Amino acid sequence: MITPRRASDRGRTRTSWLDGRHTFSFGEYHDPGHMGFRSLRVINEDRVAPAGGFDTHGHRDMEIITWVLEGTLQHKDSMGIGAPIRPGEVQRMTAGTGVLHSELNPSRDQPVHLLQIWILPESRGLHPGYEQRSFADARGLALLASRDGRDGSVTIHQDADVWLARPAGATLELPVRAGRGAWVQAARGALTLRAGDGAAVELAPGDGAAVEDEPGLTIAGRGDAEALVFDLA
Repeated sequence: MITPRRASDRGRTRTSWLDGRHTFSFGEYHDPGHMGFRSLRVINEDRVAPAGGFDTHGHRDMEIITWVLEGTLQHKDSMGIGAPIRPGEVQRMTAGTGVLHSELNPSRDQPVHLLQIWILPESRGLHPGYEQRSFADARGLALLASRDGRDGSVTIHQDADVWLARPAGATLELPVRAGRGAWVQAARGALTLRAGDGAAVELAPGDGAAVEDEPGLTIAGRGDAEALVFDLA
């Protein structure tokens, strides 16, 4: 079964420098029907104005993944790491026992468009950690994050695989193991998500979809169409 979550139905936070859309409850946006999906807790699509950003703040006991779509985001944290995050680069930060960090747009004229994702860790009190890798040239299906860090993916402390899907005119097949579920988040372009029984859902940028009780799914799209797919225990 595929259950879509349309972009227009998401929560929203708007300030002088931020336009944030929330797939699941976050901050002052609370929807009891959308508190997350399995271990996936947050998907925020944020647009940060030039010279704006998130000043230093803290996190604990969360796996935080950042995927930049446009612009550059400047990261700095209490682990001593400072790095720009550019389109096609994935950042994973394990907050664990506690991390302070800031995420700022260093440009004076270009906005930043990004997805920030939170995944609940499999245990509390983990040692904080950081990874960042580029998948700018990836095509088809590329594994961005996994529990075991296989195939060049970053490591997350949860039984979850995070895939980048870039169909580029092809149809991508993704199996879903028994007892697991998937969340598909459209990031760019128009995509067609099809279940094993042939039922299809069209996804536009910002749309998401929960996939349950399916042995697999296919994703089709043209041009620069792109989605993140979360395979979750």
